[in-house]
Parts: sequence; structure tokens; C-alpha cells
Amino acid sequence: MPRSPIRAPKPSLDLSGHLLIFRSPIESPQAGDPDPVPETLTSESLFQNQLPLEIEVGSGKGLFLTSESARNPDHNYLGIEIIHKYAKHSAARLARAGRTNAKMVSGNAEPLFSNHVPAGSLEAVHVYFPDPWWKKRHRKRRVVNQRSIQNFLTALRPGGRFHFWTDVLDYFESTIELIAEIAPEFGVPIPEEKQLSTHDLDYRTHFERRSRKNQIPVYRVRYEKK
Repeated sequence: MPRSPIRAPKPSLDLSGHLLIFRSPIESPQAGDPDPVPETLTSESLFQNQLPLEIEVGSGKGLFLTSESARNPDHNYLGIEIIHKYAKHSAARLARAGRTNAKMVSGNAEPLFSNHVPAGSLEAVHVYFPDPWWKKRHRKRRVVNQRSIQNFLTALRPGGRFHFWTDVLDYFESTIELIAEIAPEFGVPIPEEKQLSTHDLDYRTHFERRSRKNQIPVYRVRYEKK
């Protein structure tokens, strides 16, 4: 099911404290670009403190970041979204909510994890309802793949968590099998239970809301790095 259209945030809304942009070395900066990401992505470089840092890959409309950063103010949160208009929308959501412990990056997560996230530095990595890329020839584009699993494992501290939720059974099963094969340090998958929602946006993401309202099964798991 495709994403629904979104409106651009009002030009008067200041996103400077909530939106960063990542361009590869071969990409030229564009006029009006947000601030670039720092060379190293840490709580110190992003938030000027030493709080535990959690990263969400594929933040979409930013519901998880906005909700979780309010629920857990003693952690910092960074969202990475490859589609710029969604990264901007999520940053606007954080700005309107006045979050000081959450930011968005517009860019590709894979090179960010490979080159800008220090080993053993993250408290958690979150991937919720990533694009399944249904066609077999497109499977290499999936967010959770052999390279990203290794990147997440390297970036997490011992005891750090990797959360993976999807409503696509094939994606879920193939990911569980791949992690068991290439990243035994993640140990066994730990099922995560569905939580009761108390209002219309009391879901982990908009995709969880859609799936549950349409009675689509959701497969939820987390790993804890040994």
C-alpha cells in the first residue's frame, strides 16, 4: 500500500535545529540545503550531551521519533529518511513538538552507518515497516540486507537493541534467517507484543496504524547484541 501524500511544512517554520542533510562526496551541495551532518554521528556532535543515542532507519512521517523522544527524554533520537520530503515533514513534526532530543537526517542510511557511526556507540537501531521491494530483482534495495545487518551489529554497544517490524511475512522470515546466518552475535530473536492503543496516533508508526486498522498481521521482533 503506497504512502499517502503529505503537505510541505510552512516556510516560516524553523527547521534548523531538527533537519540535517547527508550528500555523498560526489554530490554537489544545493542552494538552500539544510546543515550537513557532522563527520561523526554521536550524541555529543548532534546534541552536545552524552545521552544514549538511538537511530531509526526509514522514519517516514516521524510518528515514532516524535512519540518516543517524548516518552524517553533521557535518550537522544536520530531519524534517517532517504526521501527528502518525508525527512522534512518529520523534522517539522519534531520542531512543532519542541523536541530537543530528536533530529532528522535526509539521506541514505547505508553510507552513514558505514562511515559516520562509531562502532559500539548506539543504544538501539529501529527499522519499522521498510519498503518490501516485492520484485526479486529489487530485493537488493531492501533496507535490511546483509551489509546493513553487519553495520547495525557493529554500531550497537554490547546489549544494544535492534528492533525490526514488518507486515510482510516473507521479509520477516528471510531477515530472521539472514541474521541467524551472518550475525550470530545478535542471539535469538525476541518477540515483541502488540500494545493497546489509547488514541488514534498511539501506534509505533503510521504503517502500524494502517496495518492494525485493516487487520493485517504485523511481525515484531528485537535482538539484543551479545
